[in-house]
Amino acid sequence: MARFGRVILGLAALLLAASAQAGQTVLLVSIDGFRADYLSRGLTPNLAALAAGGVSAAMRPAFPSLTFPNHYTLVTGLYPDHHGIVENTMNDPAIAAHPHFTLSDHDANWDRAWWDEATPLWVTVQRQGGHSATMFWPGSETDIQGVRPDHWLPYDKGMADSDRVGQVLAWLDLPAAERPSFVTLYFDKVDTAGHHEGPDSQGVNQALGQIDTAIGQLVQGLKQRGIADKIDLIVVADHGMAALAPERTIFIDDIVSPADIQIVTSSAMMSLAPVAGAEGRVEKALFAPHKHMSCRKRQDMPERLHYGSNPRIPPILCLADVGWTITTHESAAHQHGPYRGTHGFDNQAPEMAALFIARGPDFRPGLKHAPFDNVDLYPLMAKLLGVKPEKNDGKLADIEDMIVTR
Repeated sequence: MARFGRVILGLAALLLAASAQAGQTVLLVSIDGFRADYLSRGLTPNLAALAAGGVSAAMRPAFPSLTFPNHYTLVTGLYPDHHGIVENTMNDPAIAAHPHFTLSDHDANWDRAWWDEATPLWVTVQRQGGHSATMFWPGSETDIQGVRPDHWLPYDKGMADSDRVGQVLAWLDLPAAERPSFVTLYFDKVDTAGHHEGPDSQGVNQALGQIDTAIGQLVQGLKQRGIADKIDLIVVADHGMAALAPERTIFIDDIVSPADIQIVTSSAMMSLAPVAGAEGRVEKALFAPHKHMSCRKRQDMPERLHYGSNPRIPPILCLADVGWTITTHESAAHQHGPYRGTHGFDNQAPEMAALFIARGPDFRPGLKHAPFDNVDLYPLMAKLLGVKPEKNDGKLADIEDMIVTR
């Protein structure tokens, strides 16, 4: 019986592998902070060529329009409220080892307890017999649900764009039995320039050209290997970028006493908790009408945002109008130079719209698609890969017309 069981398990593994191999190879590229309308600036000929030969659209990020929540949404098909990465900075007392999460805290990032509420696509691919490789994708550094990508690297902001491309191509050069069918690649320059210099700056334009050069190197590398027409290449952004100005600042400590609140995040949105005994004072002050800012209890957030039920979300959320920021006088005094751009605003604001381009054998050429929600991309990628998707919030029907019928 034991031998019979091993045979059955072996056959099951072969069937899973065959299923995974029956799908397409998907290469998902994220250009952090690439606002959808940047494509029209005429500075990115390689991206423009991909768009002309494939599908392009403005993609709506999930709320909040931040980096980590949206990168995890893209690979899980879940809103941040459901996958648990609700902000770039979070508190969760239930995670004893690392109850505070920030982008720069490697120990917290590597603690799977923060990520285990959802199953990213690379885990699903590997569980169903395929292989995956991730270049700096948020979440890919830890063993989510006990599984890491077959190939991955710890995040290194200093790694040159050309080296990132070279590593992805090297993974695609692996023998067929080891070659990943799902590969991710991440670039950060456009977002960094947008924050420091603003979306309309020369710095952003320069970053667009640099990343477009890297995209050209990637496409040329695929062509040299004879696989450019065999891979579905999807280029996305996590969010857009809005311009800021020092005079468009809301100081929360002009409205409520700093001693009465514990601030978790600030900028386009401030999330906070009243200290014990101050709830009434805080709510009265914050829930009154304010110019350029609205504050609500988390459970009272607009339904269209799909945000407010996860316990990691602080009790009160204050959302600024696009182009405004919320902070404190003390934080502003210690800031190293003003940010000239940011994101995190209402995800339906045009400034938050994200890039989407897809080209490959499964995508219709020359299609300009209507805007869509980024949760929809997950079930589409699962279909292309030939894997059974996990439970998700996406609607495949909303973007299935992007792909050709075979």
